[in-house]
Amino acid sequence: MTPPNMTAHAVGTFTVDLRPEAEFDRLFSRLSFTKRFQGDLEGASSGGMFGARTDTPGSAGYVAMERISGRLNGRDGTFALQHSGTLTRGRAESSVTVVPDSGTGDLTGLYGSMTIDQSDGSHRYSFDYGFKPETE
Repeated sequence: MTPPNMTAHAVGTFTVDLRPEAEFDRLFSRLSFTKRFQGDLEGASSGGMFGARTDTPGSAGYVAMERISGRLNGRDGTFALQHSGTLTRGRAESSVTVVPDSGTGDLTGLYGSMTIDQSDGSHRYSFDYGFKPETE
């Protein structure tokens, strides 16, 4: 079933700490990370990422999963995000979505998508989200 339209919006900033875990060859690597969120989403996350570089400057790709624990506009709980991103000669595209049914506590039923902006060197998020009715 397709969730109803997004009904809420959250914005803010976050910091990220990336730690290399393994480099499989000169192109592929695995990293772990932690984040601290400020703004409408207050909390912390941890996760893992696989990345691929290419020989072409500014071209790469990544996939990642992270679990966030915190408060979203007054609701406490946890949820998971799934990331997929590409960089094509410096042009970035990404998809960051809530893993279905990953919300706990007051965030049970959470769905949505997040955009991340790093254009000025800082990290900002914009999160459109809603909640599925408990009867589904």
